[in-house]
Amino acid sequence: MGYRVVVVGATGNVGREMLTVLAEREFPLDEIAAVASSRSTGDEIHFGDTDRLLKVKNIEHFDFTGWDIALFAAGSEVAKTYAPIAAAAGCVVIDNSSYWRMDPDVPLIVPEVNPDAIDGYKAKMIIANPNCSTAQMVVALQPLHAAATIKRVVVATYQSVSGAGKDGMDELFQQSRAIFVGDPVEALRFTKQIAFNVIPHIDDFLDDGSTKEEWKMVVETKKIMGAKIKVSATCVRVPVFVGHSEAINLEFEREISAKQAQSILREAPGIMLVDKREDGGYVTPIECVGDSATYVSRVREDPTVDNGLSLWCVSDNLRKGAALNAVQIAELLGRRHLKKG
Repeated sequence: MGYRVVVVGATGNVGREMLTVLAEREFPLDEIAAVASSRSTGDEIHFGDTDRLLKVKNIEHFDFTGWDIALFAAGSEVAKTYAPIAAAAGCVVIDNSSYWRMDPDVPLIVPEVNPDAIDGYKAKMIIANPNCSTAQMVVALQPLHAAATIKRVVVATYQSVSGAGKDGMDELFQQSRAIFVGDPVEALRFTKQIAFNVIPHIDDFLDDGSTKEEWKMVVETKKIMGAKIKVSATCVRVPVFVGHSEAINLEFEREISAKQAQSILREAPGIMLVDKREDGGYVTPIECVGDSATYVSRVREDPTVDNGLSLWCVSDNLRKGAALNAVQIAELLGRRHLKKG
């Protein structure tokens, strides 16, 4: 016996990736529904890479009664309005937006890091998926934290345009083409030209000079891994279509060598260590696209602080940063609580 699963926002980048991951991982399904806004109602989309077609249903008229799990990939406004409706109907919501993440009654889950926190889902029948940049970082940090206790994290992100949705990907393509053919370059989705450029600005600015994306990395890491960890983040948009990268500097309470860290990361769930000190002995964003792992490279000691390490972390943000993590949460929920399949 399988589950009845709804994918809300099924026509977007992350929603389509959720369908792909569900199909790839052979999630035990009795029924799957693709739901989106009225603009897409009646359209047909593939269930992942299979030949199966799903007719898109209008969320305004969708009845969540009798459905087990709803994977939401439609943004904060949709999550704000429809997640409580689905939850009230008895359907557990796994939401990819930022809306529910810091609600104290909503668990914020990365299955490799804090699986036990999922037990609190019944308070609101909603589980939150963290920000894409947070998700891959905490997967890399948790095994090291368990070994030597992280005191402080300083991270600079190199985030792909797919994090801004289809419009962001389209803008990078259109600007790149315009530059090559000599046409004017227009910035619409981003605040400045993104083609052949980097932009140290993701989401809105806050009063302290940080951006909301940077704030998310701080507070989400603390909620997932523990409030004592200090986090400083600088989030940068780069002209890459898919795949987020992060340069991470860590300070630990106890001594840990680069060799010890490499050994720990090599055995950690969800991580692929690719760390050869030679040309090409590391992973870049283009190599992680379509892969489920979080890749770690360039592990080395930082001599400027006691017990310091630096490392490079890369992941497909549409996968581990969004779709894959949501499906892994659904799998965890099934194993621990729903007990089907």
